[in-house]
Amino acid sequence: MQLINGGVCAATGFTAAGVHCGIRKNKLKKDLALIYSQTPAAAAAVYTTNLVKGAPLTVTKAHLANGVAQAVICNSGNANTCNANGVQIAEQMSQLAANALNILPQDVIVASTGVIGQPLNIAPIEQGIPKLVNSLGSHSTQAAEGIMTTDTKVKQVAVQFSVGGVTCKLGGIAKGSGMIHPNLATMLVFITTDCSISSEMLQKALSTDVAETFNMVSIDGDTSTNDMVAVLANGMAKNKTITKPGEDYAAFMQALNTVTVHLCRLIAADGEGATKLLECKVCGAKTKQTAKAVAKSVVCSALTKAAMFGADANWGRVLCAIGYSGEAVDVTKIKVAFASQKGEITVCQNGAGVDFSEEKAKQILLQNEVEILVDLNSGSAEATAWGCDLTYDYVKINGDYRT
Repeated sequence: MQLINGGVCAATGFTAAGVHCGIRKNKLKKDLALIYSQTPAAAAAVYTTNLVKGAPLTVTKAHLANGVAQAVICNSGNANTCNANGVQIAEQMSQLAANALNILPQDVIVASTGVIGQPLNIAPIEQGIPKLVNSLGSHSTQAAEGIMTTDTKVKQVAVQFSVGGVTCKLGGIAKGSGMIHPNLATMLVFITTDCSISSEMLQKALSTDVAETFNMVSIDGDTSTNDMVAVLANGMAKNKTITKPGEDYAAFMQALNTVTVHLCRLIAADGEGATKLLECKVCGAKTKQTAKAVAKSVVCSALTKAAMFGADANWGRVLCAIGYSGEAVDVTKIKVAFASQKGEITVCQNGAGVDFSEEKAKQILLQNEVEILVDLNSGSAEATAWGCDLTYDYVKINGDYRT
């Protein structure tokens, strides 16, 4: 398996585009994106667990009931959430896209992201779709730009892998900078592949992977109303269709996980106002659940995140977060270390502080990627969670988000 260029257009038969249609005031910001498959594709998705859900999720769930889709349309700048006519607008979006692409409206995945509680005007979308469809090509970057809100960087990746001796490709784009604390879903992520796999196995693969990847990302502790991960598999690689667990399914899972982990890191590193990516690696746990809960608790800790911003090796905050994780851990066995490209330093052993160089620790924590290493010394289970530091700019960005 190898990393390749192309994002959601790397896989055979997929094209994409992104344009500015007028939802957002800034004409330099794209606000409408489209991904299209030449043929109907097996499709799967996971969604936010927030009880307040965006209308597009309601529509997409209904459309994917048969496990088939051929296009994804997504707008940014308005979440189409908590609006009386939200479902109607989402249905219109899918109908307009379907008409322009000459496909069935129920084969369109629809998504929105942006401000909650403001009516979404369908007019600019209706006017923008012809231009969007005419722009379809190998334009994954444009599509990635079209789904961005407070993101500062395009998030995309693709891989090439082999299934039963046949070369397949899988790529994805994502948006996510704030309101990221998912559970069974995540931000907005769209993944395409030319691998042939049944919709049932595709759903199994996605649900299994998300539990270890996107569900382990937290930027600010807020679970969005519009989180969605959707995957389309059009089978144009012509491999033998994956219909059950086995060697081919394992190869697909590895490719999917490579892409999702890459996107997780990009999302966490681009958290609103963030200056560094935090990666908490927990090992030595009694169970997988304990490892995951502890890792997530650490990256969610506002005090730990603030300490990382200040490059302060305040390991007590890490221990504190472990203590309120809800898991029964033996504090007297815990080891904590910090690591980066500048090296690694142990700051806590057997649940107590040890002598360490504050100067070396600061140099380690000043890097833009920092690892928080936790060994519970109580078993063999492990897990990784991703987050970012908490900065002054996070408050500035969210203090006047609507304006």
